[in-house]
Amino acid sequence: MPRLISTIHGQITAVIFACLVIAFVIGSTLESWVRDEYSAPDLEGMSARVSAIALVLAKAEPHERDIVLMAANRGELSLIQRPISYFDNVSTTSPDEPFIQVVIDRLLPPEDRPIPYGGWRTFVDGKRVLAAKVDEETLLVMELQPERFLRTDALRFGSNYLVATVTLIILFSVFSVWAITSPLRRIASSAMKADISLGPAPFEERGSVEIVALARALNGMQTRISSMVEARTRMLRGISHDLRTPLTRLRLRADRVSEEEVRDALLADIERIDQLLKESLGYLRDNHQYEETQRVDLASVLQTVCDEFADMGHDVRYLGPSRAVASVRPSAITRAITNLCENGVKFGTKVEVHLLMENAGAVIEILDDGPGIPETHRARVLEPFFKVDSARGGSDKGFGLGLSIVSEIVQAHHGTLEFSDRQPEGLVVRLELPGQSMHQKL
Repeated sequence: MPRLISTIHGQITAVIFACLVIAFVIGSTLESWVRDEYSAPDLEGMSARVSAIALVLAKAEPHERDIVLMAANRGELSLIQRPISYFDNVSTTSPDEPFIQVVIDRLLPPEDRPIPYGGWRTFVDGKRVLAAKVDEETLLVMELQPERFLRTDALRFGSNYLVATVTLIILFSVFSVWAITSPLRRIASSAMKADISLGPAPFEERGSVEIVALARALNGMQTRISSMVEARTRMLRGISHDLRTPLTRLRLRADRVSEEEVRDALLADIERIDQLLKESLGYLRDNHQYEETQRVDLASVLQTVCDEFADMGHDVRYLGPSRAVASVRPSAITRAITNLCENGVKFGTKVEVHLLMENAGAVIEILDDGPGIPETHRARVLEPFFKVDSARGGSDKGFGLGLSIVSEIVQAHHGTLEFSDRQPEGLVVRLELPGQSMHQKL
């Protein structure tokens, strides 16, 4: 039994069973309470009595019928004989009929026999009646009180249906939040925070059997992806490392070439290949995936990056608070800002690094005066080895890995990376690192 309850199928079965038990117990109590508070006519019982009395009248002599009716009307019944023509103006609706009565009759029509003459819903001059045929010329008619719209059969079934419906709604609402919605939200949140690094299982394996199986499958998939990426990275690192030796030999041999023009061309190609290997290894290193988050002075980190570029003769300035403490991965953020500043000085002459605080998070903006990036290419520039040569320079301006590294670092911080145009010309790169606990000092 515990194994059955641990599955969603078993939990739904338990909810339905609990609903039936509650409907049986509470429905009977509700029926008794309503019957005590309201006068609920037994429409089926009344029809049976009218039919029975009509049979007696059919067998009685004409002078005996009045005696039979007088005896029958000594109770709560109000019976009267009417000619068959009385039903010439019969209808199945009445403008004075309560709406709740129409609903009850439509949803819970009487089922027991005998069926009254003309049906269960018969109205004459706006009054609801029950009739039974005595003979070919006479009807026995009972007029019903208009305010007594509840019936005992409708009350009996209606109370159970009402309790069962309300109970099902409440129990299934609680069940959906507890057994389905909440675990799925937890898994979705873990998926947003998960990365491809080999680490502890990101999806918590608790809840129903189906949720645990889903979390376990996702953890297994994450492990397989991480192992595959790690194997690919090791292979590429090995290839890149092994290429260093032949490149060194080529460089030595190129130095011995007597023709200066040919030697310079060979050395330039070798240098470009060597630079491509360095950037590829840097992209494959993925150190930011394993770096721990630390509370650091983010303003000092940005200022240090700008000072290093300024020492090399570039016009790179920091604009922002003198102190801003944030929880980040310092080496990864340093690498991202360095890449963006490198792009700025490659394609422009001036670079500004701004630090702002918005919504308890850090916002870093890097502004340059270069040619910018066309809006149609702003999504693709984050792909490895993609370059917009026509807008950002020629083929000697890099290998298209810098922005890919920046994008991965921002994603590791669960932030966003946006590009926009700078007026009158240039590019604005905006990094938002949400949820950072920061303290600023101007």
